[in-house]
Amino acid sequence: MIQSRPAAGLAPVEPFEHLDALWIQVAGTLCNLACTHCLVSAGPGVDRHGFMSRAAVRERVAEALALGVREIYFTGGEPFLHPEMTAILFDTLPVAPCTVLTNGTLFPAGRVAALAALARDARHTLELRISLDGDTAEAHDAIRGPGAFARALEGIQHCDAAGLLPIVTVTHALDDDPLAVRARYDALLRAHGVARPRVKLVPLFRIGREAGRSGPYGAGDTLAGVAQDAIDPARLQCGRARAVSTQGVFACPILVDEPDARLASRLADAFVPVPLAHSACLTCHVTGMTCGNG
Repeated sequence: MIQSRPAAGLAPVEPFEHLDALWIQVAGTLCNLACTHCLVSAGPGVDRHGFMSRAAVRERVAEALALGVREIYFTGGEPFLHPEMTAILFDTLPVAPCTVLTNGTLFPAGRVAALAALARDARHTLELRISLDGDTAEAHDAIRGPGAFARALEGIQHCDAAGLLPIVTVTHALDDDPLAVRARYDALLRAHGVARPRVKLVPLFRIGREAGRSGPYGAGDTLAGVAQDAIDPARLQCGRARAVSTQGVFACPILVDEPDARLASRLADAFVPVPLAHSACLTCHVTGMTCGNG
């Protein structure tokens, strides 16, 4: 469990080292599901952050390449609601490795075949991250809605059969045994024909809809007052990544919908130290969590 501490003193800061990863909120906050734990409260008709056009994505990618970026992540909302998502990947894979974070429910045969062809012909790697939030339909659908478990599993199976080998991302409570959680999902995937399961565990953040489901962070859930030398910069991703949406540039993809989290309009202007002042920063510090594939 996260240990609360008195909210006294200034928050430590994360120095900016290098732009290794760019997160593009390509689908904004639009999604075909309205998950009860969504940290940006995405859903049908939710357009606080809108679709980013193909041209805008090309501009952001070119901007990031000039600044040394090494990999691109696409998120939302649900990226595969974007009518140009496959074309965006066609544009981006020649210049950088790409990962798409998806709920896995929008994978008809034609889309999977097109993605598999892109991956085969691409200069760089294409990764798909598909979310599961329960190893049973009852558990998963309680979070993501009726039928979501079956559709996500089918999407995983279709992608795996096409050679895309998706990474299955599993949210879990901080007091869960990670080895036991991983073993359950490995068993689930193998039982559904996935010979080489790839599972990534991520903690829940008590922001967005999750704050309403399990309660928000408390006043003492903060890094305020923690000494600067107690923070390991290598443990946090905000020293090597930035996120962009139609609303600007942010320190990380977790905080794109949080008040006062916007850093700048241009990437180059967002290469600044970031105060670890948000309660979500405590979760990252305690768990060493990274949104990346590692």
